[in-house]
Amino acid sequence: MIGKRVVITGLGIICPVGNVVEEAWRNVCTGKSGIHRLADADGKSGTNEIVGSVLGFDPVAKFGSKEARRMDRVTQLGLTAADEALKDSGLSITDDNTYDIGCLVGSGLGAMEALEEYILGYHTKGYKSVSAIAMPRMLIDSIAGRISLEFKLRGPNFNISSACATGNNSIGEAASLIQLGRANVMLAGASEAPLTGTVLAAFNNMKALSGYTGDPEKASRPFDLQRDGFVCAEGAAVLVLENHDHALARGARIYAELTGYGHTSDAYHVTAPREDGEGAARAVKLALHEAGLTPTDIDYINAHGTSTPLNDKSETISLKKALGETAYTIPISSTKSETGHLLGAAGAVEAVFSVLAIRDNFIPPTINLEHPDPDCDLDYTPNLGRAHAIDHVMSNSFGFGGHNTVLIFSRYNG
Repeated sequence: MIGKRVVITGLGIICPVGNVVEEAWRNVCTGKSGIHRLADADGKSGTNEIVGSVLGFDPVAKFGSKEARRMDRVTQLGLTAADEALKDSGLSITDDNTYDIGCLVGSGLGAMEALEEYILGYHTKGYKSVSAIAMPRMLIDSIAGRISLEFKLRGPNFNISSACATGNNSIGEAASLIQLGRANVMLAGASEAPLTGTVLAAFNNMKALSGYTGDPEKASRPFDLQRDGFVCAEGAAVLVLENHDHALARGARIYAELTGYGHTSDAYHVTAPREDGEGAARAVKLALHEAGLTPTDIDYINAHGTSTPLNDKSETISLKKALGETAYTIPISSTKSETGHLLGAAGAVEAVFSVLAIRDNFIPPTINLEHPDPDCDLDYTPNLGRAHAIDHVMSNSFGFGGHNTVLIFSRYNG
Protein backbone atom coordinates (compact mmCIF):
# COMPACT_ATOMS: atom_id res chain seq x y z
CA MET A 1 0.00 0.00 0.00
CA ILE A 2 1.16 3.54 -0.71
CA GLY A 3 2.47 5.41 2.34
CA LYS A 4 2.80 4.13 5.87
CA ARG A 5 2.32 0.42 6.61
CA VAL A 6 -0.92 -0.50 8.39
CA VAL A 7 -1.14 -3.43 10.78
CA ILE A 8 -3.95 -5.00 12.81
CA THR A 9 -3.37 -5.02 16.56
CA GLY A 10 -6.85 -5.62 18.01
CA LEU A 11 -10.02 -7.55 17.17
CA GLY A 12 -13.57 -7.36 18.51
CA ILE A 13 -16.75 -9.12 17.44
CA ILE A 14 -20.31 -9.88 18.46
CA CYS A 15 -22.35 -11.90 15.99
CA PRO A 16 -24.66 -14.93 15.64
CA VAL A 17 -21.85 -17.46 16.14
CA GLY A 18 -20.28 -15.82 19.17
CA ASN A 19 -20.23 -12.76 21.41
CA VAL A 20 -16.43 -12.57 21.61
CA VAL A 21 -13.72 -13.20 19.05
CA GLU A 22 -12.41 -16.61 20.07
CA GLU A 23 -15.90 -18.06 20.53
CA ALA A 24 -17.04 -16.82 17.13
CA TRP A 25 -13.89 -18.08 15.41
CA ARG A 26 -14.08 -21.50 17.05
CA ASN A 27 -17.70 -21.92 16.00
CA VAL A 28 -17.21 -20.77 12.43
CA CYS A 29 -14.22 -23.11 12.03
CA THR A 30 -16.23 -26.10 13.21
CA GLY A 31 -19.16 -25.22 10.98
CA LYS A 32 -21.56 -24.36 13.79
CA SER A 33 -24.52 -22.36 12.50
CA GLY A 34 -25.88 -19.28 14.27
CA ILE A 35 -29.12 -19.32 12.27
CA HIS A 36 -32.47 -19.94 13.97
CA ARG A 37 -36.15 -19.16 13.74
CA LEU A 38 -37.38 -15.94 15.36
CA ALA A 39 -38.66 -16.71 18.83
CA ASP A 40 -41.52 -14.22 18.51
CA ALA A 41 -42.31 -14.86 14.84
CA ASP A 42 -45.81 -13.67 14.00
CA GLY A 43 -45.82 -13.63 10.21
CA LYS A 44 -46.18 -9.85 10.01
CA SER A 45 -42.87 -9.46 8.21
CA GLY A 46 -43.66 -12.01 5.51
CA THR A 47 -42.92 -15.64 4.93
CA ASN A 48 -39.32 -15.68 6.12
CA GLU A 49 -38.78 -15.75 9.87
CA ILE A 50 -35.31 -17.30 9.90
CA VAL A 51 -32.53 -14.98 11.08
CA GLY A 52 -29.07 -14.81 12.56
CA SER A 53 -29.40 -12.94 15.84
CA VAL A 54 -27.03 -12.26 18.71
CA LEU A 55 -28.06 -14.38 21.69
CA GLY A 56 -27.08 -13.97 25.33
CA PHE A 57 -26.31 -10.26 25.03
CA ASP A 58 -27.68 -8.11 27.85
CA PRO A 59 -27.15 -4.41 27.11
CA VAL A 60 -28.49 -3.38 30.51
CA ALA A 61 -25.94 -5.57 32.27
CA LYS A 62 -23.15 -4.14 30.11
CA PHE A 63 -24.08 -0.45 30.00
CA GLY A 64 -26.63 0.05 32.78
CA SER A 65 -30.32 0.72 32.16
CA LYS A 66 -29.97 4.49 31.58
CA GLU A 67 -27.17 4.27 29.03
CA ALA A 68 -28.70 1.24 27.32
CA ARG A 69 -31.90 3.24 26.73
CA ARG A 70 -29.91 6.04 25.15
CA MET A 71 -28.51 3.74 22.44
CA ASP A 72 -30.18 1.87 19.61
CA ARG A 73 -29.22 -1.79 19.39
CA VAL A 74 -26.91 -1.06 16.45
CA THR A 75 -24.87 1.27 18.66
CA GLN A 76 -24.87 -1.18 21.57
CA LEU A 77 -23.44 -3.89 19.33
CA GLY A 78 -20.86 -1.59 17.77
CA LEU A 79 -19.69 -0.26 21.14
CA THR A 80 -19.40 -3.82 22.47
CA ALA A 81 -17.19 -4.92 19.58
CA ALA A 82 -15.06 -1.77 19.89
CA ASP A 83 -14.58 -2.39 23.61
CA GLU A 84 -13.24 -5.89 22.96
CA ALA A 85 -10.99 -4.73 20.12
CA LEU A 86 -9.47 -1.90 22.15
CA LYS A 87 -8.81 -4.15 25.15
CA ASP A 88 -7.32 -6.76 22.85
CA SER A 89 -4.93 -4.21 21.36
CA GLY A 90 -3.48 -3.25 24.76
CA LEU A 91 -3.57 0.38 23.66
CA SER A 92 -3.66 3.00 26.40
CA ILE A 93 -5.42 6.25 25.55
CA THR A 94 -3.92 9.30 27.25
CA ASP A 95 -3.96 13.08 26.93
CA ASP A 96 -0.78 12.74 24.89
CA ASN A 97 -2.17 10.45 22.18
CA THR A 98 -5.92 11.06 22.19
CA TYR A 99 -5.83 13.19 19.01
CA ASP A 100 -3.85 10.50 17.18
CA ILE A 101 -6.57 7.86 17.57
CA GLY A 102 -9.75 7.90 15.52
CA CYS A 103 -12.86 5.89 14.77
CA LEU A 104 -14.53 4.89 11.51
CA VAL A 105 -17.34 2.45 12.29
CA GLY A 106 -20.22 2.50 9.84
CA SER A 107 -23.54 0.79 9.16
CA GLY A 108 -25.54 -0.08 6.10
CA LEU A 109 -28.94 0.69 7.62
CA GLY A 110 -28.23 2.32 10.97
CA ALA A 111 -30.68 2.58 13.87
CA MET A 112 -33.70 0.84 12.37
CA GLU A 113 -35.16 -0.14 15.74
CA ALA A 114 -35.23 3.48 16.91
CA LEU A 115 -36.53 4.73 13.56
CA GLU A 116 -39.45 2.33 13.63
CA GLU A 117 -40.21 3.13 17.26
CA TYR A 118 -40.32 6.90 16.83
CA ILE A 119 -42.07 6.99 13.47
CA LEU A 120 -44.79 4.65 14.69
CA GLY A 121 -45.14 6.64 17.91
CA TYR A 122 -45.42 9.94 16.06
CA HIS A 123 -48.15 8.69 13.72
CA THR A 124 -50.18 6.96 16.43
CA LYS A 125 -49.65 9.17 19.52
CA GLY A 126 -48.45 12.50 18.19
CA TYR A 127 -45.28 14.55 18.50
CA LYS A 128 -45.02 14.32 22.28
CA SER A 129 -44.33 10.60 21.98
CA VAL A 130 -40.99 11.33 20.24
CA SER A 131 -38.28 11.21 22.88
CA ALA A 132 -35.82 14.04 23.45
CA ILE A 133 -33.05 11.54 22.82
CA ALA A 134 -34.57 10.36 19.54
CA MET A 135 -32.13 12.18 17.30
CA PRO A 136 -28.85 10.92 18.81
CA ARG A 137 -30.34 7.41 18.89
CA MET A 138 -31.40 7.53 15.24
CA LEU A 139 -28.39 9.18 13.59
CA ILE A 140 -26.33 6.68 11.64
CA ASP A 141 -23.10 8.29 12.88
CA SER A 142 -24.11 7.62 16.49
CA ILE A 143 -22.13 4.36 16.41
CA ALA A 144 -18.79 5.99 15.69
CA GLY A 145 -19.71 9.01 17.79
CA ARG A 146 -20.54 6.91 20.84
CA ILE A 147 -17.36 4.86 20.49
CA SER A 148 -15.33 8.05 20.25
CA LEU A 149 -17.08 9.48 23.30
CA GLU A 150 -16.73 6.30 25.37
CA PHE A 151 -12.99 5.90 24.82
CA LYS A 152 -12.05 9.59 24.37
CA LEU A 153 -10.87 9.13 20.78
CA ARG A 154 -10.28 12.67 19.49
CA GLY A 155 -8.83 11.84 16.10
CA PRO A 156 -10.93 11.46 12.89
CA ASN A 157 -14.44 10.28 13.79
CA PHE A 158 -17.08 9.52 11.15
CA ASN A 159 -19.00 6.75 9.48
CA ILE A 160 -19.36 5.26 6.02
CA SER A 161 -22.54 3.72 4.66
CA SER A 162 -22.22 1.70 1.46
CA ALA A 163 -24.80 -1.05 1.94
CA CYS A 164 -23.21 -4.49 2.33
CA ALA A 165 -19.76 -3.13 1.43
CA THR A 166 -19.73 -0.82 4.48
CA GLY A 167 -17.40 -2.93 6.62
CA ASN A 168 -14.73 -3.26 3.94
CA ASN A 169 -15.01 0.41 2.99
CA SER A 170 -14.66 1.45 6.62
CA ILE A 171 -11.51 -0.63 7.08
CA GLY A 172 -9.99 0.43 3.77
CA GLU A 173 -10.66 4.13 4.26
CA ALA A 174 -9.49 4.06 7.88
CA ALA A 175 -6.23 2.53 6.67
CA SER A 176 -5.91 5.37 4.16
CA LEU A 177 -6.05 7.92 6.99
CA ILE A 178 -3.15 6.15 8.68
CA GLN A 179 -1.19 5.96 5.42
CA LEU A 180 -1.64 9.70 4.94
CA GLY A 181 -0.44 10.41 8.49
CA ARG A 182 -3.78 11.80 9.66
CA ALA A 183 -3.98 9.25 12.50
CA ASN A 184 -1.70 6.71 14.11
CA VAL A 185 -4.53 4.39 15.16
CA MET A 186 -8.06 3.87 13.86
CA LEU A 187 -10.86 1.72 15.24
CA ALA A 188 -12.53 0.51 12.05
CA GLY A 189 -15.46 -1.74 11.26
CA ALA A 190 -19.23 -1.78 11.14
CA SER A 191 -22.39 -2.64 13.06
CA GLU A 192 -25.83 -3.73 11.94
CA ALA A 193 -29.11 -4.44 13.76
CA PRO A 194 -31.60 -5.07 10.94
CA LEU A 195 -33.91 -7.63 12.52
CA THR A 196 -36.93 -5.33 12.65
CA GLY A 197 -40.33 -5.85 11.09
CA THR A 198 -39.90 -3.22 8.39
CA VAL A 199 -36.48 -4.46 7.26
CA LEU A 200 -37.53 -8.09 7.12
CA ALA A 201 -40.74 -7.18 5.31
CA ALA A 202 -38.78 -5.16 2.75
CA PHE A 203 -36.33 -7.95 2.03
CA ASN A 204 -39.13 -10.53 1.98
CA ASN A 205 -41.14 -8.51 -0.52
CA MET A 206 -38.21 -8.12 -2.88
CA LYS A 207 -37.66 -11.90 -2.71
CA ALA A 208 -34.12 -11.47 -1.39
CA LEU A 209 -34.48 -13.71 1.67
CA SER A 210 -34.35 -17.47 1.70
CA GLY A 211 -37.75 -19.12 1.78
CA TYR A 212 -36.34 -22.34 3.21
CA THR A 213 -38.89 -24.11 5.42
CA GLY A 214 -36.74 -26.87 6.89
CA ASP A 215 -34.06 -26.77 9.59
CA PRO A 216 -33.15 -23.05 9.97
CA GLU A 217 -29.47 -23.95 10.22
CA LYS A 218 -29.58 -25.10 6.59
CA ALA A 219 -31.21 -21.96 5.19
CA SER A 220 -27.97 -20.14 4.30
CA ARG A 221 -26.52 -22.14 1.42
CA PRO A 222 -23.87 -20.14 -0.47
CA PHE A 223 -22.86 -21.56 -3.85
CA ASP A 224 -25.32 -24.45 -3.51
CA LEU A 225 -27.54 -25.21 -6.51
CA GLN A 226 -30.64 -24.97 -4.27
CA ARG A 227 -29.77 -21.61 -2.66
CA ASP A 228 -32.73 -19.25 -2.77
CA GLY A 229 -31.76 -16.12 -0.83
CA PHE A 230 -29.82 -14.82 2.13
CA VAL A 231 -30.54 -15.01 5.86
CA CYS A 232 -30.69 -11.58 7.50
CA ALA A 233 -28.40 -11.27 10.54
CA GLU A 234 -27.17 -8.76 13.11
CA GLY A 235 -23.86 -8.08 14.78
CA ALA A 236 -20.72 -5.96 14.73
CA ALA A 237 -16.97 -6.21 14.36
CA VAL A 238 -14.19 -3.70 14.95
CA LEU A 239 -10.49 -3.93 14.15
CA VAL A 240 -7.74 -1.76 15.59
CA LEU A 241 -5.64 -0.55 12.66
CA GLU A 242 -2.29 0.95 13.53
CA ASN A 243 0.67 2.66 11.96
CA HIS A 244 3.33 -0.07 11.81
CA ASP A 245 6.04 2.05 13.45
CA HIS A 246 3.65 3.16 16.17
CA ALA A 247 2.73 -0.46 16.93
CA LEU A 248 6.38 -1.47 17.12
CA ALA A 249 7.25 1.44 19.39
CA ARG A 250 4.68 0.38 21.99
CA GLY A 251 5.47 -3.33 21.67
CA ALA A 252 2.05 -4.28 20.34
CA ARG A 253 1.11 -7.80 19.30
CA ILE A 254 0.53 -7.69 15.53
CA TYR A 255 -2.03 -10.07 14.01
CA ALA A 256 -1.50 -9.25 10.34
CA GLU A 257 -0.91 -6.43 7.88
CA LEU A 258 -3.50 -4.81 5.61
CA THR A 259 -1.75 -4.72 2.25
CA GLY A 260 -4.45 -4.19 -0.38
CA TYR A 261 -7.75 -2.38 -0.89
CA GLY A 262 -9.76 -2.22 -4.11
CA HIS A 263 -13.05 -0.38 -4.63
CA THR A 264 -15.13 0.02 -7.78
CA SER A 265 -18.73 0.65 -8.74
CA ASP A 266 -20.81 -1.41 -11.16
CA ALA A 267 -22.95 1.58 -12.20
CA TYR A 268 -25.34 -1.09 -13.45
CA HIS A 269 -28.37 -1.70 -11.23
CA VAL A 270 -29.63 -0.54 -7.85
CA THR A 271 -29.61 -4.08 -6.40
CA ALA A 272 -28.31 -6.63 -8.91
CA PRO A 273 -24.61 -7.21 -9.61
CA ARG A 274 -23.26 -7.08 -13.13
CA GLU A 275 -23.78 -10.48 -14.70
CA ASP A 276 -20.30 -10.45 -16.25
CA GLY A 277 -18.64 -9.70 -12.89
CA GLU A 278 -16.50 -6.98 -14.46
CA GLY A 279 -16.77 -4.42 -11.64
CA ALA A 280 -15.96 -6.93 -8.91
CA ALA A 281 -13.10 -8.37 -10.99
CA ARG A 282 -11.61 -4.90 -11.35
CA ALA A 283 -11.77 -4.40 -7.56
CA VAL A 284 -9.90 -7.69 -7.10
CA LYS A 285 -7.21 -6.60 -9.54
CA LEU A 286 -6.86 -3.20 -7.84
CA ALA A 287 -6.42 -4.83 -4.43
CA LEU A 288 -3.79 -7.22 -5.82
CA HIS A 289 -1.94 -4.36 -7.46
CA GLU A 290 -1.92 -2.30 -4.28
CA ALA A 291 -0.66 -5.28 -2.30
CA GLY A 292 2.05 -5.99 -4.87
CA LEU A 293 0.76 -9.55 -5.27
CA THR A 294 -0.21 -11.87 -8.10
CA PRO A 295 -3.16 -14.30 -8.10
CA THR A 296 -0.85 -17.18 -7.20
CA ASP A 297 0.08 -15.41 -3.94
CA ILE A 298 -3.47 -15.60 -2.55
CA ASP A 299 -3.90 -18.58 -0.23
CA TYR A 300 -7.55 -18.16 0.76
CA ILE A 301 -10.55 -16.07 -0.27
CA ASN A 302 -13.34 -15.21 2.15
CA ALA A 303 -16.10 -14.73 -0.40
CA HIS A 304 -19.05 -12.38 -0.23
CA GLY A 305 -21.11 -15.55 -0.84
CA THR A 306 -24.56 -14.35 0.17
CA SER A 307 -26.53 -17.48 -0.83
CA THR A 308 -28.51 -15.57 -3.45
CA PRO A 309 -28.75 -16.93 -7.00
CA LEU A 310 -27.37 -13.74 -8.58
CA ASN A 311 -24.46 -12.94 -6.24
CA ASP A 312 -22.87 -16.36 -5.99
CA LYS A 313 -22.84 -16.88 -9.75
CA SER A 314 -21.53 -13.39 -10.55
CA GLU A 315 -18.89 -13.59 -7.80
CA THR A 316 -17.65 -16.87 -9.26
CA ILE A 317 -17.44 -15.25 -12.71
CA SER A 318 -15.60 -12.24 -11.29
CA LEU A 319 -12.99 -14.40 -9.55
CA LYS A 320 -12.31 -16.34 -12.74
CA LYS A 321 -12.05 -13.10 -14.70
CA ALA A 322 -9.64 -11.50 -12.22
CA LEU A 323 -7.55 -14.52 -11.27
CA GLY A 324 -7.62 -16.61 -14.43
CA GLU A 325 -6.96 -20.34 -14.09
CA THR A 326 -5.50 -19.70 -10.63
CA ALA A 327 -9.08 -19.20 -9.38
CA TYR A 328 -9.54 -22.97 -9.53
CA THR A 329 -6.60 -23.59 -7.18
CA ILE A 330 -7.41 -21.14 -4.36
CA PRO A 331 -9.54 -22.37 -1.43
CA ILE A 332 -12.62 -20.17 -0.95
CA SER A 333 -15.37 -20.16 1.63
CA SER A 334 -18.39 -18.15 2.67
CA THR A 335 -18.72 -17.79 6.42
CA LYS A 336 -22.19 -16.35 5.81
CA SER A 337 -23.25 -19.99 5.68
CA GLU A 338 -22.79 -19.97 9.47
CA THR A 339 -23.45 -16.35 10.41
CA GLY A 340 -26.08 -15.30 7.91
CA HIS A 341 -25.68 -11.98 6.12
CA LEU A 342 -24.87 -9.10 8.47
CA LEU A 343 -25.40 -6.56 5.68
CA GLY A 344 -23.17 -3.55 6.39
CA ALA A 345 -21.31 -5.38 9.16
CA ALA A 346 -20.58 -8.47 7.04
CA GLY A 347 -17.23 -7.25 5.73
CA ALA A 348 -15.99 -6.30 9.19
CA VAL A 349 -16.93 -9.69 10.66
CA GLU A 350 -15.30 -11.44 7.72
CA ALA A 351 -12.18 -9.29 8.08
CA VAL A 352 -11.79 -10.63 11.62
CA PHE A 353 -12.17 -14.19 10.31
CA SER A 354 -9.66 -13.49 7.53
CA VAL A 355 -7.05 -12.26 10.00
CA LEU A 356 -7.58 -15.29 12.23
CA ALA A 357 -7.31 -17.61 9.23
CA ILE A 358 -3.76 -16.28 8.79
CA ARG A 359 -3.00 -16.64 12.49
CA ASP A 360 -4.17 -20.25 12.67
CA ASN A 361 -3.49 -21.40 9.10
CA PHE A 362 -7.04 -22.64 8.89
CA ILE A 363 -9.86 -22.21 6.38
CA PRO A 364 -13.40 -22.27 7.80
CA PRO A 365 -15.97 -24.20 5.75
CA THR A 366 -18.93 -23.27 3.61
CA ILE A 367 -21.58 -25.35 5.31
CA ASN A 368 -24.78 -26.58 3.63
CA LEU A 369 -23.01 -26.93 0.29
CA GLU A 370 -24.61 -30.26 -0.61
CA HIS A 371 -25.69 -29.77 -4.24
CA PRO A 372 -22.84 -28.38 -6.36
CA ASP A 373 -23.90 -25.69 -8.81
CA PRO A 374 -22.24 -26.08 -12.23
CA ASP A 375 -22.06 -22.29 -12.42
CA CYS A 376 -20.17 -22.17 -9.11
CA ASP A 377 -17.37 -24.61 -9.84
CA LEU A 378 -14.50 -23.33 -7.70
CA ASP A 379 -13.14 -24.83 -4.47
CA TYR A 380 -15.63 -23.54 -1.91
CA THR A 381 -14.39 -25.68 1.02
CA PRO A 382 -17.68 -27.58 1.38
CA ASN A 383 -18.89 -28.50 4.86
CA LEU A 384 -15.54 -29.16 6.55
CA GLY A 385 -12.81 -26.65 7.31
CA ARG A 386 -9.21 -27.50 6.60
CA ALA A 387 -5.69 -26.69 7.73
CA HIS A 388 -3.84 -24.78 5.03
CA ALA A 389 -0.71 -22.63 4.96
CA ILE A 390 -1.92 -19.04 4.65
CA ASP A 391 0.13 -15.91 4.06
CA HIS A 392 -2.35 -13.78 2.09
CA VAL A 393 -6.16 -13.65 2.38
CA MET A 394 -8.56 -11.83 0.11
CA SER A 395 -11.94 -10.77 1.54
CA ASN A 396 -14.75 -9.65 -0.77
CA SER A 397 -17.80 -7.50 0.02
CA PHE A 398 -20.30 -6.24 -2.53
CA GLY A 399 -23.35 -4.07 -1.90
CA PHE A 400 -26.61 -2.74 -3.29
CA GLY A 401 -25.84 0.34 -5.32
CA GLY A 402 -23.03 -1.40 -7.18
CA HIS A 403 -20.34 -1.22 -4.48
CA ASN A 404 -17.45 -3.67 -4.97
CA THR A 405 -14.83 -3.78 -2.21
CA VAL A 406 -11.88 -6.11 -1.73
CA LEU A 407 -9.38 -6.23 1.13
CA ILE A 408 -6.14 -8.20 1.28
CA PHE A 409 -4.61 -9.17 4.62
CA SER A 410 -1.09 -10.56 4.78
CA ARG A 411 1.01 -12.38 7.34
CA TYR A 412 3.16 -9.92 9.25
CA ASN A 413 6.85 -10.54 8.65
CA GLY A 414 8.43 -7.55 10.38
